Amino acid sequence: MSADEVVIVTGVGGNLGTAVAELLAARGSQLVLVERTAANLAATMDRLPRRERHLAMPGVELTDAAAAGTVCAEALARFGRIDGLAHTVGSFAMADIDAADPAHWEGLYRANLLTTLSMCRAVAPHMRAAGRGAIVTIGATAAAARAAKGMAAYAAAKSAVLRLTESLADELKSVGVRANCVLPSIIDTPQNRAAMPKADTSRWVRPVQIAEVIAFLLSDAASGVTGAAIPVTGRG
Repeated sequence: MSADEVVIVTGVGGNLGTAVAELLAARGSQLVLVERTAANLAATMDRLPRRERHLAMPGVELTDAAAAGTVCAEALARFGRIDGLAHTVGSFAMADIDAADPAHWEGLYRANLLTTLSMCRAVAPHMRAAGRGAIVTIGATAAAARAAKGMAAYAAAKSAVLRLTESLADELKSVGVRANCVLPSIIDTPQNRAAMPKADTSRWVRPVQIAEVIAFLLSDAASGVTGAAIPVTGRG
């Protein structure tokens, strides 16, 4: 994004959300920082330059469409426009099909697809009216490849995110609004290192590498890219 453009970044308390916020802030964007947990949001805010330029929105539950609408309303009240959305909210869990009860499926659906739907529906009318804007969602390589053992619910939810993004891109391309989906492989996070202590982490993708791709897709340099599913897999 160019300097002073307004980007909503969701899930800024997570590893990827923090990396995206830091990168965009360093490049001059004004950010609307959305996070359910206030302490996590505060920790990310402390890492940003010129934090007074940004709008912090803690305690937001993005499975609630009304809450997503409030995010947009607050962004417009503060900045007068919304140029981009980087939606990094999501959740991962594994369970074999015969062990995964409906709550497992519903939890992954709500965290991955429903939050994406809520935010896309909230920002799209404002971008449509402005005749410009860029939306980036987060899928997974499991959404575009064969789902492995234990990955059925997660892969299904992330596949739905990808299909949502593709359809949204087709709906909005005629009015100058773009939507693209990033597909990371295993992300090098403290949580994944703890869960897989024997893994070759040198092959994992780092949050900052994904953030760079997201920043590109939000920028005018990607003005010709919409409806894309872009793998970001490091050395994996």
